[in-house]
Amino acid sequence: MRVLHVCSELFPLLKTGGLADVAGALPAAQIEAGLDVRVILPAFPDLKKGVANLQTVCELDTFAGRMALLYGHFNGVGIYLIDVPELYERAGSPYHDPALYAYADNYLRFALLGWVGCEMACGLDPYWRPEVVHAHDWHAGLTCAYLAARHRPAKSVFTVHNLAFQGLFHARHMADIQLQGDFFQVYGLEFYGQISYLKAGLYYADHVTTVSPTYAHEITLPEFGYGMEGLLRTREEEGRLSGILNGVDDAIWSPAHDALLSHPYARETLVNKAHNKRQLQISMGLTVDEKIPVFAIVSRLTHQKGLDLVLEAVPELLEHGAQLVVLGAGDADLQEGFLAAAAEYPGQVGVQIGYHEAFSHRIIGGADVIMVPSRFEPCGLTQLYGLKYGTLPLVRHTGGLADTVADCSLENLADGLATGFSFSDCNVGALSRAIRRVFVLWSRPTLWRYVQRQAMAMDFSWQVAAQAYRALYQRL
Repeated sequence: MRVLHVCSELFPLLKTGGLADVAGALPAAQIEAGLDVRVILPAFPDLKKGVANLQTVCELDTFAGRMALLYGHFNGVGIYLIDVPELYERAGSPYHDPALYAYADNYLRFALLGWVGCEMACGLDPYWRPEVVHAHDWHAGLTCAYLAARHRPAKSVFTVHNLAFQGLFHARHMADIQLQGDFFQVYGLEFYGQISYLKAGLYYADHVTTVSPTYAHEITLPEFGYGMEGLLRTREEEGRLSGILNGVDDAIWSPAHDALLSHPYARETLVNKAHNKRQLQISMGLTVDEKIPVFAIVSRLTHQKGLDLVLEAVPELLEHGAQLVVLGAGDADLQEGFLAAAAEYPGQVGVQIGYHEAFSHRIIGGADVIMVPSRFEPCGLTQLYGLKYGTLPLVRHTGGLADTVADCSLENLADGLATGFSFSDCNVGALSRAIRRVFVLWSRPTLWRYVQRQAMAMDFSWQVAAQAYRALYQRL
């Protein structure tokens, strides 16, 4: 079966979020499972530099300018790049300029991505034509609308990685994106008078997936639906909405083979994790003591991630005798709050503003607890890394966090299911109670080690997700 992924990021060449991790790992796992898979993206500068042996497949004039379709390989996966220099060769991220202003012509830049994704199913590359086109997030949402306009030359899957980002543009741009006017209606891509590229994917795809089963249901509720809950509830009732958990790339995240750790370790050699903890405490200026539990945050510092709750809970956390390590950047009030905590509690709190891939590995390899108390979380990867590294996750029971972390309740401990700590209510009181339960388990080292081994035995490989997507494609 031939499958084309349509997306805007690819790890490690270009990443702003979890979408890049999926695009960088899922296609390779699907190829390993026997599918014929390729990926198509805009020819952003970092992608053009990183994809090897680029050849021109074709050139043609489009509604967005003269385009060259390039083809090469990266990590064993065939990659198409849509080369329109005036659209894609810019400084900044794929979506905004260095001053963080969204590019004014994003409607055109990502309409072209969707259009070319559709044209691939119509034979744009005469030597390879996909049977399934799998579009990701709002950037690729119009792919499904273009396929509908062309009488569905391939089956389409649309994956929502984060419903909060919707790709909204002025209605006047309908004239510029080569879709008939009757697509602009409630039963189409119109959303409160605007064009919604996200809604195009949700409405026109043959099947919609999200990156966890719980999130697939949550987005049918007003609390999480961002105005799309009615449409998503309909899709759920039709049996055309489901959740498939993201995986973890073992080639990058494996404590036994992680060259970024000072001492690699495995489930059977957990004693070596203590060496990484010592290095972490030294590097963050904390008191070196293996008996003190180290709590860690590796995250965008935003209120969506629930980190304002952590900031409120810092005094209590430290009173219990813990240390806190923070790596991330984001909202100014949270950055300032964590920096102030580091200044107030030297030796107990260490903060580094920014993001460094190597340091994130060292934190997760050295910490005892990884905190992900999100208000909503489509899937979450950080808690999956924590599970693999025996760094027990402390999470809020929502989205993918609910699907991946089993709380250390007495029942779960007795049944051998416990892998971390979970709380339901989104308030500091519920977080504080979960923190107290962490310390109860920490006071029983044998039981703590048992839960670590349970966590590290969990299978969240991309091979599991690849088989689930294969089954979906075959059903379609």
